[in-house]
Amino acid sequence: MEDIDLNDADEEIISALEQGRNLPANLADDLGYSRQYVQNRLTRLREHGIVDNIGRGVYELAKDPRDQTDSPT
Repeated sequence: MEDIDLNDADEEIISALEQGRNLPANLADDLGYSRQYVQNRLTRLREHGIVDNIGRGVYELAKDPRDQTDSPT
């Protein structure tokens, strides 16, 4: 799958999930976005393997794409 371009909302969601598992509704309230928008972003992040839905709508961070570098080894 191709690399994902993260927008500001994605970055905020990832930062929030670094603190621990959470629900889309809680993330929406905390970050100031609509629940549907956060759900759409989480779905996209899940498709790229960045977050996991671990059940009952709870999401957790699977990997942080911001930690990856493009520099050769």
